[in-house]
Amino acid sequence: MDPRPYCEAKVTIYFYGADEVPYGCFSNFSSHGFDLDGHWWPTSEHYFQAQKFVGTRHADLIRRTASPVRAAELGRGRALPLRRDWERVKDDVMRRAVAAKFAAHADIRAILLDTGNAEIVEDTGTDH
Repeated sequence: MDPRPYCEAKVTIYFYGADEVPYGCFSNFSSHGFDLDGHWWPTSEHYFQAQKFVGTRHADLIRRTASPVRAAELGRGRALPLRRDWERVKDDVMRRAVAAKFAAHADIRAILLDTGNAEIVEDTGTDH
């Protein structure tokens, strides 16, 4: 008998594009809107980028923009200052958006839960 303890191989799921099947729904650009903070958000990207400017007209402009690509462009621009606490709150902002997204959509919630203990990684070299 092998004296080494049994351990399962770690499974990693990589995703990137919102159109990838079945894991594209993990993308912040996927078209899975949700209600949060009294507003409808077309994507979690819209929510995340708008929260950089919460309480301003620019945040509402981002929320209402037609696509997550445009929301990202508006949120990443530095013509306006970010909220002072952004570095401290940004991870919690993303957690709230993702939780609301998966709570609102049973179909993608099932995909997420079916991943079990797998590590889920956005496959991009430009963001941690």
